[in-house]
Order: sequence, then C-alpha cells, then structure tokens
Amino acid sequence: MKIIIAGAGKVGETLTAQLSEENYEITLIDTNADTLEACVSAYDVIAVHGNCATTASLTDAGVENADLLIAATGNDEVNLLCSVTAHALNEKLHTIARIRDPEYTDDAVRMRQSYGLSMVFNPEKQAAEEIARLIRYPGFLRRDTFAKGRTEIVELKLEGKHPLIGVSLSALPSLVKCKVLVCAVLRDGKPIIPSGTFVLAEGDRIFVTAPTKNLTLMLKNLKIVKHKAKNPIIIGGGRISYYLADLLEKSGISAKIIEKDRERCEALAAALARTEIVCGNVGHRTLLESEGLRTTNALVTLTDLDELNMLVSIYGTTWGVPQVITKLSHVEDSKILDTLPVGSVICPRKLCASSILRYVRAMDHQTGAAITVHSLAEGAVEASEFLVTTETLYRGKALRDIRMKKNVLVASITRAGETAIPDGSSEFEVGDFIVVVAPSSAEIYELNDIFA
Repeated sequence: MKIIIAGAGKVGETLTAQLSEENYEITLIDTNADTLEACVSAYDVIAVHGNCATTASLTDAGVENADLLIAATGNDEVNLLCSVTAHALNEKLHTIARIRDPEYTDDAVRMRQSYGLSMVFNPEKQAAEEIARLIRYPGFLRRDTFAKGRTEIVELKLEGKHPLIGVSLSALPSLVKCKVLVCAVLRDGKPIIPSGTFVLAEGDRIFVTAPTKNLTLMLKNLKIVKHKAKNPIIIGGGRISYYLADLLEKSGISAKIIEKDRERCEALAAALARTEIVCGNVGHRTLLESEGLRTTNALVTLTDLDELNMLVSIYGTTWGVPQVITKLSHVEDSKILDTLPVGSVICPRKLCASSILRYVRAMDHQTGAAITVHSLAEGAVEASEFLVTTETLYRGKALRDIRMKKNVLVASITRAGETAIPDGSSEFEVGDFIVVVAPSSAEIYELNDIFA
C-alpha cells in the first residue's frame, strides 16, 4: 500500500514512524530539506523536496499510483489545496487532511466530497475531547472507550498507599467487589500481559477493562472516588484551551483560562461566554496562588512549552491539586515521566496518529478490520475492537478450547448491548463486539489474526 504524507512536522513525523514500521510504502513531501534528510536517515521512506500543494511535487511523489494521501502540514489552506489537487490527479485516492482552525473544521466536514476528503482530523480538538472526558469523570489517568461507550480501558498508577499494591490479580474481584480485568501492566517501562498469579506493585501503571458501571463501582469500593471538577484552571490560551473550555461550558462546567497574550485573551473572552479569562504570566507563582490554585480540584497545563507545562503541573501537584493533566508535544522517555508528578499526560500528535492508523489498517484489511484501536503502555500494547462476522473462526467455541497467539487476551465481549469480562467458558457469536489486547508486535489487524 503506497501512502504519501505531506508535511514532516510533529504529526507527519509521528505518522511516518508508525506507518513505516508496519512496512507501508511511504513518500514524504516537505519544503524543509533538513527535516526530510532527518526522516530519510531515521525511517525507510522516499523524500520529495517541494510544495505539497503543487501538481509537480505530487507527481514526483507518485500520486497517480498512490492509495492514500495524508495532508499534515501546519497550514489548513495548504492541506485543503493539497487534497483537492491530489484527488484531481487520482480520483481513486483516499485523502486525509489536518484542519485545525475552528472556522474551517465545520466547513471541511460538511464539504468533504467537494474537497475530495475521506477524513478530517484535528489534533487540538481531539486532545480537548480527551481532556474533557477526564475532567468530567475523574479518577483515572486515561480512559479509552469501546463498544459505543459501553466498555472502557482505564489507566491507574499505583503509588503511595494505593489499596491495590501487593494484590494478586486472582484476588482482585473480591477486593473491588465487581468483575474487572487487568489486561496490561507497565512496570519499570516494560509492558506485561499479566496472568492471574501476577502481583501488583508500587509504581505499576495498570490498564483495567470492564463495563463503565463496573469501573465506577471499582473506584467507590476502593475508596478512591474523586469529585467532579469545579472551576478547573487551564494554563495557556491556544486552540486546545478554546476547544476544551467550549466543551466544558456545554457540560455545565465553568473553567478559568490564564493566558499572557492580551490580544488572545480578548479573542477568547469574546468566544467563550461562561469561561473566566485571566491575562497574566503563570511563571509568577503569586499569580497561580491568587487565581485559586490551592482550591481548584483540576489543573490543565496547555502552553506551547513542554517544560513550562511540566513545571506548573508539578507545582500544582505539590499544592495538592487532586487532578492534574499535562499536555506534552514530545513524549520520548516514559521512564522519566513516571518519576515526575505531572498527572495525566496528553500528547495530541499521538492521539490523532492512532485515529489515522486505524483508518489505514481498515483500508488495508477491508474485511474484519478493527473498528477501534487504542495504544496502551506507551505504544507497546494495543487494544483493538472487532465485530464478529460469518468469516470469523471458532464461533460458538469456548475460549479455553481455542489456541491463540502468545500474549493475546480477549478482554471483553459485548452482545446485545451488554458487556461481559470473559472467562474460559465464554464464547463469541456473529454480531458480538470483541476487545482484544495484545503486544503491538503481534500485528493484529483483523479478528482472525488472534488465532495461533
């Protein structure tokens, strides 16, 4: 499958890394020769130096024979023009465009056919939606949904006097008083698909799956329930902050945004009716304290500087803010992050890369392709949702009697709107939705790939 990626910035480079690792044929277009040279040195890709919106550059990249174009430059207009031009040169081409400006997003979605777009992605909006979900339903570092929201995989970190430290997984149901499944553990930076004899330890990051109601019950029974956010403080007034405040307003939560640029503050104040906008520099500790850092129960750091986001998040944690969410554009060493009290970490480029990767896999494996894919444990583990069809093997057979690939785990089965955590006697039938957890290296692209 031949893929053209237009734009070698943060998003483009992330996509290049993931797609080239899965042996897709990648051609990268960018106007920056140094950036292209770095990507060619790091990945098995072809580089074209030029403007991706021109016929000449697209032709040099082989657009006539390509299957997919991903327009991921930092300019919405260039991405739209690139998609239109590419589609005119190859009518069968699938095109995905990055559209960030709120004014363009709705138009692009509404006019996808006119622009020749198969899909539109907005990293900032996607990040805001993820953060809003964490704020509305606190208690976890991360939440990924499957089966139309009926089941979730959530992440917790075991630290301090967490009640799960020292607990074996076989004893977990009796402790939490409901059925849940620990489907993956990240310990000392290494991913583990655990068995029932596995004992949880301090510092573990665990990924738990269950129906949503069971996860809520688990928090309650472990006595680690957190109250929903009131008046969260958002640091930075960029696009993510705007999208987030807008989503929170619609949920009845009034936030406070602190931004140092006065012109941007005025624009935000005009666009957000129920959000308090404060013009000031968060580098001054007294500003944070005077604006209620000690009394808020949610702090979200969304500036363009990773270092500042981490610093403010650490400061908020020090003052006992119950929920801290940190945006990081460059998440390279998870071991270092694990030692820092920065709460939940959101990386916009990784979020949107996962969505695009799911689309690419669906193109490549039309029958039985994953409906939803989420990366866990720093990308070392994947949770994929599949629909059981007449093409699926071993329907109606007990899981204990099915030979599966090593470290592949069936985490949940949803049938007629009801989700269950399976055991050895469980079976799956046509129409069921199955969530499968496996190492990323297992290459589970369609449901029949799980079987040995």
